[in-house]
Formats: sequence, structure tokens, C-alpha cells
Amino acid sequence: MASTVYTFTLSGVEGNVVEVETDVLIGTPSVSIVGLGDKAIKEARERLEAAIMHANYHFPLQRVIFNLAPSDMKKTGTHFDLAMAIGLLLRTNQIKAKQIKQTGFIGELSLNSSIRPVSGILPMAMKAKEENITKLIVAKENVKESKLVKGIDVYGCNTLTEVISLLNNDSPPTIDDSLDLVDSQSSDTSLDFQDVKGQEWLINFITIAAAGGHNFLMIGPPGCGKSMIAKRIPTILPSLSEEESLEVMKIYSVANLLKNSNRMMTERPFRAPHHNASTNSIIGGGPFAKPGEISLAHHGVLFLDELGEFSRKTLDSLRQPLEDKTVTISRVWGTHTYPANFMLVGAMNPCPCGFFGQNRCKCTDYEIFKYRQKLSGPILDRMDIQKYVGMVDFFENKTKGKSSSELRKIVEQARKIQQERYKNIPLINCNAQLTPSLIQTFCQLDKESKNLLRQAAKRYYYSGRAIHKFIKIARTIADIEGEENIRISHIRKSLQSRDMEKEDQTFIGGKI
Repeated sequence: MASTVYTFTLSGVEGNVVEVETDVLIGTPSVSIVGLGDKAIKEARERLEAAIMHANYHFPLQRVIFNLAPSDMKKTGTHFDLAMAIGLLLRTNQIKAKQIKQTGFIGELSLNSSIRPVSGILPMAMKAKEENITKLIVAKENVKESKLVKGIDVYGCNTLTEVISLLNNDSPPTIDDSLDLVDSQSSDTSLDFQDVKGQEWLINFITIAAAGGHNFLMIGPPGCGKSMIAKRIPTILPSLSEEESLEVMKIYSVANLLKNSNRMMTERPFRAPHHNASTNSIIGGGPFAKPGEISLAHHGVLFLDELGEFSRKTLDSLRQPLEDKTVTISRVWGTHTYPANFMLVGAMNPCPCGFFGQNRCKCTDYEIFKYRQKLSGPILDRMDIQKYVGMVDFFENKTKGKSSSELRKIVEQARKIQQERYKNIPLINCNAQLTPSLIQTFCQLDKESKNLLRQAAKRYYYSGRAIHKFIKIARTIADIEGEENIRISHIRKSLQSRDMEKEDQTFIGGKI
């Protein structure tokens, strides 16, 4: 009778249970692996034979068949090796194991039978808990990450022999629970908004963007502080909740970026890819449809510096994820959906040389037009706040603004109000995520505010999406001020958030 051992596979950032069925039949010695496995799985036959022999067990000189069920689900990776080796040893009665149905096996085998760590352990461990698999056997290097999931017993082994000894032992070894599973990681203390001089009005809008999760675009000449401000945004964002932390860590686990960490992520991700990055690296993709920068920035910030230098194709590929908060990557062998709920922050110059409106600018009208055309209308429409950044007199301006800790308190208080308001609505944590129907429910406007918004829309030809964004920004401003209802003063301030459209993309020396 065929033996059955449990392991897991990944579909996007979600784990799925795989039953490894093993049987030995009379016939010419061979190894067949069926069940839609990729090339790495097919190559396991050589690793299995060498590993089993080095562990002082014999590899049967018969026809060996492995079936990875369910057989209609495509599977990738090398972490099936350990489960197949244990299944074969069980089927040939070389070992016996108790509670095999409550045990999951994850690990790649080397030729000398040692167990190598693999990526994607966290979502697999979460799936094990969901399916009532109470024990997990992994490589020693994967133990810390696996233990982030509470409620399952995790055992780390260095070799196949250690796994077999563990299975044969009626009294399992004591589990080390002394690992620090929670880390209050502090952001870089060298970055503080107090270092920014003379941009109080801009920082005020940055605070609004952080409080509501709104997208933000800064346009200004080189050296005016755009990148300096953007890099300090993480210092004012609230910490990740436990649920958000696990969502982010699942993505990082699949991308093999956790580095065997046993600490929960508390600081929100901040990703800043170079403008030469390919579309696949930003959106996700490649041969195995790996998550891209927009998914790695989930629940955090994606900062695109020198926005005008990115290819238009790459920028336009952000349009759908910015609306849907997810990205679906399709390949011939499968389709994966990754979360992509991020705050987009962009910084760009007003022209190719960066000094538009000044005497040293030599850019022609065509060059300026072509440069700004990199940002299509739909992308600009999705940027909630668009502000021009002016130059600051370094020697004259000596006043210190608010520190990051002060601004963070403002943001956290506003976010707390929003979380309480939307606590019964799934997938909604901040104002920027409100759908049109929820705007009608939570963003009621009085007659005076509606008339002002109508006049602005008529004058500047704002789209319906832009109108909704003005309302959501006004809702955030009201939350910062502790107001239950949106007032006309909040609408007035929100209407000052889109300089490019309001001023017809014209400014001199960084000033409107």
C-alpha cells in the first residue's frame, strides 16, 4: 500500500497542502515523479538516491513512483525532497513513524543527506496550522521563521538521519521557546523631519498623506529637499499591526528576503527602486512570477525618485494596482495574485535639466513637454496630492520644524480614528482605501462644501476620481483636527493639494 506524507506548495503568497504518495512496483529500476512538478522537482530523483544511501539506508532497485497530489496543481521548488525521502523509507518499511498524518516535512536534500533551508516557509507554516498539522520538520535555518506561527510544534534538523531519529523517538525533544519572536524595530534614528528647513507647508501635506495613506507627488528643482523628505516618511508612519505584519512577512518569505528572521516586522516597508528597474521587477514576474517592488511595499511606501526617468510603460503598469490594491501575474504555467496596498510617493524635476523657470534652464518647449508626458493623465489622476517644492535659502532659514516623533503622534491619532471607524469593514484601514459607496457613507458633505467642490470641478475639469480623492483628503484633514464631520475649511485645504492641474503645470523657480 502506498505511503502518504504531507508537505506544502506555494501559490502566490498562499500555502497549499500537498500529499506525497509513494509506491514501489515490480519492474525495471526507475523513478517517476508525477503531479505537475517543475524541473527542480523532476531532478529530485538523483538527490533522493544519494541522500538515502549516505544516510545508510538502501534505495530500492525497483520501479518507484511519487505522486504529488492534488495532481492538477502546478508545483515548484526543491522543498519536496524531504517528504519524498520519508515517504519512500516508510513504503519500503525501513522506518516507522507515529502521527505521520499530523506532521509536515519541508526541506531540500543535499547529496550527503543534509537538509538545506528553503524560501516561503512562513505561508507554509500558516497553512499547516490552518489544516491542523501540528508538527513541522524543517531545516535548522528555517526554524526561527516557522516559529512566528504560534500553535504548531517546529523541529529543526540538519540531516535526514536526525529526521528519522526524531520520528522514531516516542518522546519528542524539548522545543526551544526562548527565541524572541517580537521585535520593536526602530526606524533609522538619524532621519528626522526636524532636519528639513523651510518646507513647513509641504510637510503639512506630507503629514496628511501619511495619516490617510494618500499617494503623493513632489515636483521641484534639484536640491530642494524632495528625496530628503521622502526618506523620512517612514519615521512618521504608525507601526504595523500583527495582522499586517504577517501579511508583509509572507511576501518577504516568498521573495526569500526574511533572512531567517525570528522577529516580527513592526516598521512599515519602504522600497525605493532605481529608475532603471524593469517593469517585471516593479510589478512582479519573471520565470516563476515572483513578487515585485509594489508587493514588497505592501502596507508601506513605494518611493519612485526621479519619476520622470522611469519608462512610461513601467509607470502605466502601476495604474491597475493603485486602484485594485492587488496585482495578478499570469504565466503559461500559472497565475498568481499578490497584495499591493501601498502608498506611492514620487519625486521629479519640472524639466530634463531641473531648473525650469530659471535663467540657466536651456530646455526647449518640446523637451519639457516630452519629459512631462512620461506621466500620463491616468497616473497623475491617481496621485492624490501633487505639490510643487520651492528652493530654500540655506543661510536665512534657521527655524526648526516639528520632529518626526511629534508628526508621528498626529498620524497615529488620525489612523486610530480611521481604524475605529472602519473596524467592521474588511480590507479598509485608512481613508485612501475608501470605495465610492463607502465615501457616500462616511464622507457626507454639507451644501456649501458641495457647491465649492462643484465650482472647482467645473473650472479645472476634474475627473470623478479626482473629486473622490479631494473628499477623502478632506476626510483625513478632519480626522487630524478631530472633527467628526467634513467642513468647508477641510474641502478648501484639500483643493490646494493638486498644484499641477490647478496651475496648468506652470511655475517659475519652484514657486507657483
